Amino acid sequence: MTGTPIPGTDAPASGFDASSDDSPRFDVLTLGETMAAFRAAAPLRLGGTLSLSVAGAESNVAIGLARLGHRVRWIGVTGADEPGELIRRTLRAEGVDLGLARIDPDAPTGLILFEARVGDISRVSYYRTGSAGSRLSPQDVSPAFADAASTPRILHVTGITAGLGTQPYAAVVAAVDAARAAGATVCLDVNHRQRVWSVESAAAALRPLLPSIDLLVASDDELGVLTDDPDPVAALLAAGVPEVVVKHGGRGATSHGGRDSVHAPARTVPVVDTVGAGDAFVAGLLSGLLDGLDVAGRLDRAVTTGAFAVATRGDWEGLPTRTELSLLDHAPGSAVR
Repeated sequence: MTGTPIPGTDAPASGFDASSDDSPRFDVLTLGETMAAFRAAAPLRLGGTLSLSVAGAESNVAIGLARLGHRVRWIGVTGADEPGELIRRTLRAEGVDLGLARIDPDAPTGLILFEARVGDISRVSYYRTGSAGSRLSPQDVSPAFADAASTPRILHVTGITAGLGTQPYAAVVAAVDAARAAGATVCLDVNHRQRVWSVESAAAALRPLLPSIDLLVASDDELGVLTDDPDPVAALLAAGVPEVVVKHGGRGATSHGGRDSVHAPARTVPVVDTVGAGDAFVAGLLSGLLDGLDVAGRLDRAVTTGAFAVATRGDWEGLPTRTELSLLDHAPGSAVR
């Protein structure tokens, strides 16, 4: 493993500080690839202006949690280039800890392109083959579990990182095993991307992780990645997953586990950009879990943070702080004074 460690940040998170006990322990650890993100308002072949930001499922979740006042660490690898510096600068500014992130001088930072095509439908293209982010390895993860004081309360992993290659998948497995051994809660968001890997490849990699998962998040069409059973939720619960949360898009979400299922309808907001909505949902869900909310409360926070993402452009830019969570309780067109 080559590269230069990135200093962490002690900057306070925005909003309510859920870690005011001064404990060195992080609330959430997540790992994955964050890319420089270019967005076009028209097809790229027509030319025109591109906006530049950053995007990555796990860092979106990390930013969402940090804005809600939680102490979050992101582990990833960026290139020794300007896009990498943009990513590091953005995450530091959002209060995400980068103490175990790494700069690889021999590989470029990955890129992602978004094209607005029809209404709120976007086309996404990845340029991440051979990227620094694809060099994430188990050695990057092991220091996060070096002792009880540094072990996170929650580990959040996704199927995107697992699909980036042999080493990133090994990093996910190592993190899940270490979190399980340390007694941390393990959350898996299936987050299947057809352009990253096939359903068959994702199934072969993710199904062996199920015995170690405490909280599973998937959309309706992703459940088939994890089981061939015609009643996938029942099969996953029977396999030992304590809680399965299913996202239904504009119809809200349902949590299955224990005796009953709990449903939360989606918040009604104008749809501006659906990219990043699932990550925002997970940030709200984990925030509610950290705050000790019941299932209904966790789902309500999750659909609320998801609605903020849907109603604003960008992967993470519109995510709320804790004091802003109640904004959607106001009537449309309200001026909050």
